Amino acid sequence: MKYFFLTVMCMNILLVTAQTIDKNLEKSIKKEIENFRGDIGVYVHHLKKNKIVAINADTVFPTASLIKVPILVGVFQKIHDGELKLSQPFIYNAKRAYGGSGLMQFYKDSAATDLSTMISLMLTYSDNVAAIWLQELSGGGIVINKLMDSLGLVNTKVNSRTEGRQDIWKKYGWGQTTPQELAELFTLIRQGKVIDERYSDKMYRYLKNQFYNGRSLSQLPPTVNTISKTGSIDEARGEVVLLNAPSGDIVFCILTKNNKDKSWTDANEAETLTRKIASLIWNYYEPKHSFKSYTPIN
Repeated sequence: MKYFFLTVMCMNILLVTAQTIDKNLEKSIKKEIENFRGDIGVYVHHLKKNKIVAINADTVFPTASLIKVPILVGVFQKIHDGELKLSQPFIYNAKRAYGGSGLMQFYKDSAATDLSTMISLMLTYSDNVAAIWLQELSGGGIVINKLMDSLGLVNTKVNSRTEGRQDIWKKYGWGQTTPQELAELFTLIRQGKVIDERYSDKMYRYLKNQFYNGRSLSQLPPTVNTISKTGSIDEARGEVVLLNAPSGDIVFCILTKNNKDKSWTDANEAETLTRKIASLIWNYYEPKHSFKSYTPIN
């Protein structure tokens, strides 16, 4: 594990040195975010062109439900190690009910489910009950955090229900990350470098099906394949997207915190800004495939 971590870090250093800043896109995004009432970080990487935009990209932000992506990695490591199976059956206990997003909280007591369904609920519907259960099955926050370290994602951490992280949990909540690290995690999955190609492929397929598609995804042509995940709490909104664009894969992550607008409507300032940035990124890199986005349908 130690040598793997060093290898990944060296690869990341070489990657960064080869990247060039896309100054025109950076200028456009900075103009778009200059009046945002809160803190925002943006990271964009066009993988084929190897051009990036990094605005507060190394700043730590709360993940909210974005932490479910590292949990996914933790679960698949257990599957790889032979400790879990996608077809493995489980019995739901009503004592697990937990508020927020998701469907599992409405399961009847003693309802049958399986690991694959739980993963799907966690990612597609951002199911909190399934995510907490899967965090337990993956070995907990300490195990997941070590996996993130092994991938060179040293600021991406599970805080909730994790020994020794109670104080930082008070600051960031369930988890924490940076725009660049979360985008890199998506990139590693896309490149088949999380566990191996076979397991990365399966994770990629789970991440394709998003119920919450009214932010960045609403600004992209529906015919373009994407993987994505959103995260939301009152004072923080975030999203990470990797799209298989005609010009090559593009990954971007937009995270916010200390938001003045804490509303839960499509008109929320951070969510509106996220849509604008996503539209800007698409139309900048894909001028031949420009897309006129629509306002959210209520």
